[in-house]
Amino acid sequence: MKIAAIIPVKTFSNAKTRLQLPTEKVEELCKIMLEEILQVLSTTSKIEEIILVTKEQKAIEMGKKFNTITIIDEKEEGVNQAVSLTDKYLLENNFIASVVFPQDIPNIKTEDVDFILKHQLHPNFAIIVPSRKFDGTNALVRMPIDLMKTHYDDNSYRNHMLTAKEHTMNVAMVFVKRVMLDVDSQEDLEFLLEQNEKPELVEKIKKILN
Repeated sequence: MKIAAIIPVKTFSNAKTRLQLPTEKVEELCKIMLEEILQVLSTTSKIEEIILVTKEQKAIEMGKKFNTITIIDEKEEGVNQAVSLTDKYLLENNFIASVVFPQDIPNIKTEDVDFILKHQLHPNFAIIVPSRKFDGTNALVRMPIDLMKTHYDDNSYRNHMLTAKEHTMNVAMVFVKRVMLDVDSQEDLEFLLEQNEKPELVEKIKKILN
């Protein structure tokens, strides 16, 4: 089964404004989080291809280390547009399923990806992992690729659930604690450090913040 992971990556200098950190610290934090998820996805047998959708040069260079495919998103009009660009590529290259991950879920582990992707209920299905606050979507699996349009940036968890149910009866909501933690605010960052799920990662982040 050809499954691709899609990671939309916003230009680092324009990302994570709610963290209220200096630009250079935000960029370093974005780099560390992206590298973490790329490392995890590159080591799972479930994912055949990793697609970065970005115009951030640092992300493109990092992706080369993990043999990712990069789709240049010059307009950077949001996650929905980034996914739409990728869907076209995946359909042309005979992928049958995709999973969209954000770049800011650094606690993710290989076993989490395997757990999500074992919930394949039917050839026509959607799997949704919500964010910790149940307002976002931290993993979205669609089979086929064009099962449904995405609805990020506007209470996406609820909208993805509603939209998926319009297209298939096979919709699974899956709770994966590490995947549900995305880093958007200072509170999220503090929670990530408190969890200490990956001590080496935590130390790297602390060095950036100090």
